[in-house]
Amino acid sequence: MSVTGDTDPRPHRVVVLALDGLLPFELGIPHRIFGRPKGVRGGPLYEVITCSVRPPGPVRTDADFDIHVAHGPEALATADTVVVPASYELGPVFEQGVLTPELAAALAHIRPGTRLAAICTGGYVLAAAGYLDGRPATTHWAEAAHFQRLFPEVRVDADVLYIDDGDILTSAGVAAGIDLCLHMVRRDHGTAVANEIARRTVVPPHRDGGQAQYIHRPLPEPQLATTTTARAWALGRLQDPIQLRDMAEREAMSVRTFTRRFREEVGVSPGQWLTQQRVERARHLLESTDLSMDRVARDAGFGTAQSMRQHVQTALGVTPTAYRRTFRTEAGTA
Repeated sequence: MSVTGDTDPRPHRVVVLALDGLLPFELGIPHRIFGRPKGVRGGPLYEVITCSVRPPGPVRTDADFDIHVAHGPEALATADTVVVPASYELGPVFEQGVLTPELAAALAHIRPGTRLAAICTGGYVLAAAGYLDGRPATTHWAEAAHFQRLFPEVRVDADVLYIDDGDILTSAGVAAGIDLCLHMVRRDHGTAVANEIARRTVVPPHRDGGQAQYIHRPLPEPQLATTTTARAWALGRLQDPIQLRDMAEREAMSVRTFTRRFREEVGVSPGQWLTQQRVERARHLLESTDLSMDRVARDAGFGTAQSMRQHVQTALGVTPTAYRRTFRTEAGTA
């Protein structure tokens, strides 16, 4: 997002829809993630408010307390992004896949073109409203099969942390909502802003959406070797050619064992993970330096600018040049 004049742009308004039976932890995620970013002149990049499907008043949670919501459903009409956290009291939405009249009336306030995001079973609300028909989506792994049966028109992927389908995003359960919200900040304002929020929140700055949910694939027992050392070794030399056998040797494993253990721990193959890390390195360099494309490609480990262009465009949907033009920070220096 570019900055003009003496002030930061108007804050992007995020409206969080609080439903009865909500999980307080998930309700707090958008406020924590979107409530922190500041523009280059100190102004907030987002404005976050919470609304209910009813006039202002109490909303039940799954804990031993209610919360007071100060805004009614009309606030949805003011949103640039609507976030729907999970609820344990979805009623007909969860049981028959249909909206209650109250919820349907609330969602009718949302303007066309508004970005929609759901955390965990909040995706049931978007699906029941028809927003997910023909689209990819995810939800908590424990509900994925039920979700697919209830909404056969949705292309459910139970193995990922979150899915970005442009104007509609969905996440897996609970903490995956943090990954989803950080991803939206990264998409809006670049990795530097998202990483700073992650540092302040004390969470990993980036878990790729394609990383596997924890389903029925247990992690290795603590006494067994892991791939941590190999990953740390690789991250320290992304600019160099890295062979799978070199990583396996760092853990004293065969290539076959290392590859299997790596997938169990990380959710993707070593090659996919290396590409993800190199794309992240390229993003950082494109945002924070004036290095040439050839130099960025070499430092990120892609070798050539053409190779980097192909990988960055596949991962981000834009060319490195377009990405730099959008997210180049004023403070960045070569």
